Formats: sequence, C-alpha cells, structure tokens
Amino acid sequence: MLSVLRNRTYRHLFTAQVIALVGTGLATVALGLLAYDIAGADAGSVLGTALAIKMVAYVAVAPAIGAVADRLPRRTLMVGADLIRAAVALTLPFVDQVWQVYVLIFLLQSASAAFTPTFQAVIPDVLPAERDYTRALSLSRLAYDTESLFSPALAAALLSLMTYNWLFLGTVAGFLASAVLVVSAMLPKQVAPEPLSGGAYAKATAGTRIFLVSPQLRALLALDLAVAAAGAMVTVNTVVYVRGELDRSAADVSLALGAYGGGSMVAALLLPRVLDRVCDRTVMLRGALLLPLVFTALGGLTAVDGGTWRWPALLLTWAAFGALSSMVLTPTGRLIRRSTPPEARTAAFAAQFSLSHSCWLLTYPLAGWLGAAAGLQSAVAALGLVALTAGLFAVRLWPAQEPGPVEHEHSDLHADHPHLVDAIRIPGAWRHSHHPLTDGLHAHR
Repeated sequence: MLSVLRNRTYRHLFTAQVIALVGTGLATVALGLLAYDIAGADAGSVLGTALAIKMVAYVAVAPAIGAVADRLPRRTLMVGADLIRAAVALTLPFVDQVWQVYVLIFLLQSASAAFTPTFQAVIPDVLPAERDYTRALSLSRLAYDTESLFSPALAAALLSLMTYNWLFLGTVAGFLASAVLVVSAMLPKQVAPEPLSGGAYAKATAGTRIFLVSPQLRALLALDLAVAAAGAMVTVNTVVYVRGELDRSAADVSLALGAYGGGSMVAALLLPRVLDRVCDRTVMLRGALLLPLVFTALGGLTAVDGGTWRWPALLLTWAAFGALSSMVLTPTGRLIRRSTPPEARTAAFAAQFSLSHSCWLLTYPLAGWLGAAAGLQSAVAALGLVALTAGLFAVRLWPAQEPGPVEHEHSDLHADHPHLVDAIRIPGAWRHSHHPLTDGLHAHR
C-alpha cells in the first residue's frame, strides 16, 4: 500500500492532507473548550449549532465551488482554501460572542468544501493506474481514521502544557504547512472543461446531474445514506450508551469511538487486496447490506438491562459499524472516476461531497432528537430501517452488468479540444470512447 508514496506529487499531497487533518482535530478540541468559556452550560447547544452550520456549508458551498473549480488553477484553489482556513483559525482565540463563532465556522467549513473535492479530483490524475489509486484511497481512509484517534490524544498532551488557545496555533501551522506542500507538488496538467449551456444554476448543478444520469452513482447516494445512518448512531449516541446505559467513565467514551475508528482502519488496510480480486459493486453492497444486521444486534444489546458482557459487545458493534462503513466509503473514488469524464471530475467529487453530507444532515438530528424523545431503542430501529431501505435501493439501482464505453468519431473538432483528450487520430477524423452514462454531459450535446 505504501508503494504509492514513491510518487513525489502524491507524497506531498498526502502529507498535506494528514497535516491539515491533525490541525483540524486540534481545532475541534479547542472549539469545544472555547464554546464552554463563552456559553458555559449552553456549550452543547453552541457546538450542536456549529455542527449544523458545518453541514450546511458543505451542502451549499461544494456545488458552487464545483461549478467554477475546473476554470481555476487547482493549485491556486487549494492553497487559497488553506490560507483562508489558517486565517480563520488564527482569529478564533479572540472571539467572545457566540455569533462570531458561527460566522467563523461557516467560513472555515466553506473553505474545506472548496479544498476537499478539488484534492479528491486531483489524485486520479496523479495516480492514473487503478491499482495505485485504490491504495491511495485506502491511505486516505486510514488518514481520516488515524486523525480521529491521534488528534484527541495529542490535544490532551498539549493541554497539560498550555492553554487551549494555543491549540488554534497548531491548526494554523497545519493549514500553512498544507499550503506549502501543495505549492511544492508538481500537479498534472489540468483538463480544460467543456462549455456548459445555461446560467449559474446549471453550472452549480452539473455534478448533481452526473449522479442522476448514472445508475451506479445514484446507488452511491443510497449507500451514503446507509453509512450516514450508522455513523450518526455512533457519533451522536456513543456518550449516551457509555455514560448513561453502561455507567462507565468518560475515558471509555474515547475507547468506544476508537473501536469504531479501529474497525474502519482494519477494513481500509485489507481492501486494496480484496479490490484486486472483487468488484466494487460486490464489496460496497455487501458492506451496506450488513449494516442492518449490526443495527439488529445493537437493538438486542439496547433492550437488555445489566450484564458485564454489554461493554465488549458495544465495542464489537462499533468496530463492525466502522469496518462496514469503510467497505462502502473506500472504493467511492474509484466509482466516481470510472463514471465521469476527466473534465467533469471535480464537479462530480463536489457533488458527492455535498450530497453525502446531506445524508448526514438528515441522520444526525434523527439519531439525537429521536433518541432523546423516544429512547435509544426507537433511534436504533429508525436508523436501522433507514440503512436497510437505502441498501436495498442501492442493490436495485446498481446494475450487475455495467455498460462499457461507446466508440464514436468526430470530424468537426480541433485537435486540442478537451473532448478529444483520449482520442485516436484516424484519417479525416478522431475516434473517441466515452461512457454512455455520462453521454448527456459531453460537449456535443
């Protein structure tokens, strides 16, 4: 898996991703302490609202960025996003009003909504071989999971030496280092986008329309919803299970969350070899269809009162949620790359970023509000039903046999036209292949 790090450009971009993730993790811890200083007992409400603002920024801003991303230099876009994030993090220690926190969080997450899809769209160009790209996706998944385990521990160690305001400086340093690494990377030549008819709305929804015309990408949306149901259950209700249901210590909350991350990491480590032999459809659908079974096990655990076995059972359940979610999420980039032409790739990744976070925007309040109002058993049942329905929809939407590329010829386009980027010269014309699922988005429409 680590062989892809021999590629200098990818090594710099991956290191930039890891450093920025650690900085974001430090900011998450510091933001919680800042909210408590400002709002006291209402800190939970402040953080909940900040989380909602984060999701709104992701859902609303990513498509708008996708509409213009391919018309801007990718290096400039990513470095600009890093500098904005660094500037916001530098400002956070000086705020003393709740509304200021909300404004800065929106700016910070809007910049992330610009950086992440652009970064995701660059990697397939840096690593064109599918085997290498698969290993890069697994490394990216590992980076996210490792950050979720490492950042809180690093923050705890730093807080024993300094006040939390200094953690924001660690975030600033992370984003600045990310910007330097992006500048130092030799990015592949950017494929010029094809002109889109229509106004700003058509451009902003181009990535979403790619998803709507592709059966496997429509299935991906359903799979994202299944993963969001499991992830929301873990993120929102871990503290309720550990502290309320099992009456364990606050330290065990971190251990339970670590079990979820550990399960995801194990799956990410194993998947490159699996995906060399098994198709994406099989791996992703099996991961989604097994999630309802884990919800069933969680329902049984929730219904039982007492028993020392419930704590290890919860850890195993959380690890299973993490592993199955990783089975769905890790191959996602491969699916998007195969389903979209190079010039539409950034728009497609931006749409995936936005639409997947729409799923989280739905499941977060469902996990929290239903659990608080009707009890954990109701939340388990509702989210398990969401995961089951989404998984069955994905099976129905994703055809077992995917249509192959269709060859066609052009005699009316210039040799440097972006539509001919992979074309072969024949007498009097160019022969080109495209995927029929994205035919409606090509230049000859």
